[in-house]
Amino acid sequence: MTVRRFHVEGIVQGVGFRPFVYRTAAELGLGGWVANVNGHVEGEVAGPTRAIEEFAARLRTGAPALARVRRVRLTGGARQSPYATGFQVRHSAPGDSDAAPREIPPDAAICDACLSELRDPRDRRYRYPFINCTDCGPRATIIESLPYDRVRTTMRRFPLCAACAAEYTDPGDRRFHAEPVACPVCGPQPAWAELRGEEALRAAVRTVDEGGIVALKGLGGYQLVCDAGASAAVAELRRRKRRPVKPFAVMAPDVETAARLAQIGAGERRALTSPERPVVLLGRRRWRGRAAPLAPEVHPGLNRVGLFLPTTGLHHLLLDGLARPLVVTSGNLSDEPIAIGDEEARDALAAVADGLLTHNRPIRSRYDDSVVQFTGRTRITVRRARGLAPAPLPLPVRQPVAGAGAQLKHTFTLAADGRAHIGPHTGDLADLATYEAFTASYEHLKELTGIEPVVLAHDLHPGYLSTQWAEAQPLRRVPVQHHHAHVAACAAEHGVRGRFLGVAYDGLGLGDDGTLWGGEILVADRCGYRRVGRFATAPLPGGDAAVRHPSRTALGHLLGGEALGSPRPYPWLTQPFTDRLDPAEVDVVRAMIARDVNCPRASSAGRLFDSAAALLGLADQVSYEGEAAVLLEATAGDEHAVPLAHRVVRAQGLWVYDPTPTLADLLRRQLEGEPVARLAAAFHLTLAIVTAELVGRVVAEGAPRTVCLGGGCFVNRRLLTEVRRRLHAQGLRVLVGGQVPVGDGGISYGQAAVAAARLAGKG
Repeated sequence: MTVRRFHVEGIVQGVGFRPFVYRTAAELGLGGWVANVNGHVEGEVAGPTRAIEEFAARLRTGAPALARVRRVRLTGGARQSPYATGFQVRHSAPGDSDAAPREIPPDAAICDACLSELRDPRDRRYRYPFINCTDCGPRATIIESLPYDRVRTTMRRFPLCAACAAEYTDPGDRRFHAEPVACPVCGPQPAWAELRGEEALRAAVRTVDEGGIVALKGLGGYQLVCDAGASAAVAELRRRKRRPVKPFAVMAPDVETAARLAQIGAGERRALTSPERPVVLLGRRRWRGRAAPLAPEVHPGLNRVGLFLPTTGLHHLLLDGLARPLVVTSGNLSDEPIAIGDEEARDALAAVADGLLTHNRPIRSRYDDSVVQFTGRTRITVRRARGLAPAPLPLPVRQPVAGAGAQLKHTFTLAADGRAHIGPHTGDLADLATYEAFTASYEHLKELTGIEPVVLAHDLHPGYLSTQWAEAQPLRRVPVQHHHAHVAACAAEHGVRGRFLGVAYDGLGLGDDGTLWGGEILVADRCGYRRVGRFATAPLPGGDAAVRHPSRTALGHLLGGEALGSPRPYPWLTQPFTDRLDPAEVDVVRAMIARDVNCPRASSAGRLFDSAAALLGLADQVSYEGEAAVLLEATAGDEHAVPLAHRVVRAQGLWVYDPTPTLADLLRRQLEGEPVARLAAAFHLTLAIVTAELVGRVVAEGAPRTVCLGGGCFVNRRLLTEVRRRLHAQGLRVLVGGQVPVGDGGISYGQAAVAAARLAGKG
C-alpha cells in the first residue's frame, strides 16, 4: 500500500476543487483526506501506486471549470495506510505555517444550472436572488480571510438551515462545500426600505418601469440602474451622477438581445457569456427607419456600446420583470469610489437614486465591473476588476515585490513565487476617498495573498498620490519610468526575455529628463531602457487645464510646437479654428506660450489626438480623460483615406516625429471641404504610418525585432489595427497586452516586472 501526500497550487479554493478531489478519489477506490490550507489544497491519498498516479493526472487535467491548477506535487512513499474508512473532506484551519502566496478566486456569474433552478417554480430556490453553487457566485468580494471556508467569509452571518446543510455536506451534491450556499430560509434577503423579498423586487421593477433610478447592491458594489431606452431617465441619471457624456454600460437580459443591439463576433460572444461576465465594448447596430432600442444619451456621439449580461440572480429577476435592456453603471458620483457599504450607499447615492434595492450580505472587497474589447481575434483588457481580479498572472519574481501604480485608472500589483496579483481597478487617485479605497484594498489583498513585499516600485512623478504613498512606506523603493512600465507590462505578460522594442503612446508620464513624455520609442528589457524615438514636444498651456481643454492643446501645437524646421501653419489656415474660440482665451494662451508661463512641454501622442479632435471641431472641452480621442475614433469613416503630410527627422540623437506638417495639412484639407470623417480616418492612418517609419528606422540601426505596444492610445482599435498591420508587414513580431490592461491600469504590473528583473539582475 502506498500513501502519498499531495499539494495542489493555483486557483483551487472556492471553485469546487475539494469535492472534485473527493469524487476522483472515490472513483479510483482511494482512501485519504483533502483540505484547504492557506490558499492551496493538500491532503493524503492511499492506495495502489498506479491508481495514485491516475489520481494526480486527473487533478492536473480534469479540474472544475473555474479552477486554474498551476502545480500538483506528490511526496511520500510506501507505508501502512491509516485510512480504513474511505476518503474525507476535512475542515480547514487558519494559521498554517506555510507562507507561500495564496490565490484568491474571483467572483463568477450565475451558472446555467442555478439559473434554471431560479426559474423553476418546483425548486425550493425559485426566484431566490442569491442562488449559487460550487460553479458560480461570490468569491473575492466576500472573503474576509483564508483558507476559504464559510466561517471566514461574510456568509458566516447566515447559519445553514437543515436542507442547505445536507447539500453542503453531501459529496454527490452540486453544492458540496459551496461556501456561499443559501436559500430563502437561511440566506440573505433583498430589501427596499421596509419591504423584503418579492415585495422589494416588485418595488424596484416598478421604479425603473416608471422612469426612475435604482441603486442596486451587486457583487462588488452598488450599481445605478435605469431604463436604457428612456431618454429622460438616462439624461436624469447623467445629471444626478455628474457624468455629462461618458458612455454608460448596458446590461442585456441574454446574448440574443445583445446581438440585436450590437455586432458580436465569436470571441466577443465567449467573453459575454463567460463566468467573468465583463462589459464588452461592441460596435452598435444601426437602426434605420426604426426606433433605436437604446436612448442616444447612453453613448452620445459614439458608434460603440459597452454591453454585458446579468451576473447575479438579482440582476436576472430585475431584467425578467422589465424585459428590456438596462443602464447598469457604477454606484458612485463621478470620480468617487463605488459604494459597497449600505450606510455608505445611502449617504452617497441618496441624491442620485429614487430607491435602493439592497440586501443583508456584506461586501468585503470593492470590485467594479471589468471591461474588455476585441481587435480582430485579439482580446484587450481595458479594466481588470470583477471576475478577472485578483486571479494571478505569471511573472518571474524571486523575492516578493509590489507595484504602486500610476494616478489614472489606478491598480496596484503584489507579486511573489512566479505570479502577480493585479488588485481591482480603483479609479483615478484624485481625492482622499479614492486614495483610502486604494490603501484599504492593498492591505486586504496583501493579507489574503500572504505577500509581504521587500521592494516597492512606483512612478517617477512626485505628484502622484501613489508615489507619495510609496515614499511613505518602510520598504526599499524602485522608481520606474511610466512608459518603461507600460512596455515592460506587455513584455512580461508575453514572457519576452531580453531586449525588445517598446512603443508607448499615452497621455502624459514623467520622463527621466524631467519633461512630460507620451509618444515614445524605447529599446528596452525589463531592467531598463534607452529612448530612441519620440514625438516632438508642444506646450500644454495651463498644464492640467490643457488636458480638459483640447483647444488649448491644439493652440500649443500650432503656436509653440518644437522647432524642427517645419514652418508654422499659415494664419489663413489657423484662423477658422481660432475664430470659433473665445478671443480672450486665445489671447491668454498666446501670451502664456510667448512668455513660457505654466506651459510644460510634452511629447504626447494622447495630447496630439486631443489637438486633432479640437481642430476638427469635435471637442474643445472634455469631461473625462480620453474623451476627445474617443470621439475622433468614432468619427473616423470607413471610406478610403489619404494620409496627411508627415515628417520624421533626426534630432538630438533620436528619431523624432514632427506633427506640424500633419496638423497644417489637416487644416488645409478641412478648409478645402474634405469631410471630417475622412480627415479623422486620415489622422489615424498617418500616425500608424509614422509609427511604422519610426520603428523601421530604429530596427535598421539594430533595434530588436520584437515590438511591445503599451499605453492608453492602443485602446483605440483603429490605431492598433493599422499599427500592427504595418509592423507585421516589416516582418516584426508585434505584441500587445491581453490580460494586463493596455492603459494605466497595467502600469503596476509593469512596475512589478521591472522591480523583479532588477532584483534578479537580468531583463
